[in-house]
Amino acid sequence: MSVTHTGVTAGPAALEPCGQQDHPDCGIRDVLDRVGDKWSVLVIVELASGPRRFRQLQRAVEGISQRMLTLTVRRLERDGLVLRTVYPTVPAQVDYRLTGTGASLTHLVKALADWSLEHRAHIARARETYDSEHPDNEIR
Repeated sequence: MSVTHTGVTAGPAALEPCGQQDHPDCGIRDVLDRVGDKWSVLVIVELASGPRRFRQLQRAVEGISQRMLTLTVRRLERDGLVLRTVYPTVPAQVDYRLTGTGASLTHLVKALADWSLEHRAHIARARETYDSEHPDNEIR
């Protein structure tokens, strides 16, 4: 048995390295990974209502651990979506708020949250149907 074709076929956009000007994927995946992850979306939704202290965020975002919240707000801060302010009190107080860029994202995140809420029952039924028709599937 001989291998006759081992190359990978790619479209023209894939031939350009991402560093090239006008490449369609430059930075998009990186940004979508951040703003599309579960915890970032929930933190942004919570901060859309105004500044929150760390514990307020932790209580508001059900299921998030202290470590995951710390990582999430640091990443959002690094990306310029969240501003962390430390107040010179004893003990020091810290709050988090959306930057202008973060605030400009809230209508999109809210639309996604609203869509999720509106369609969750349909999705749950579709999953039940799929799971009953494919009992050995490991997608769950």
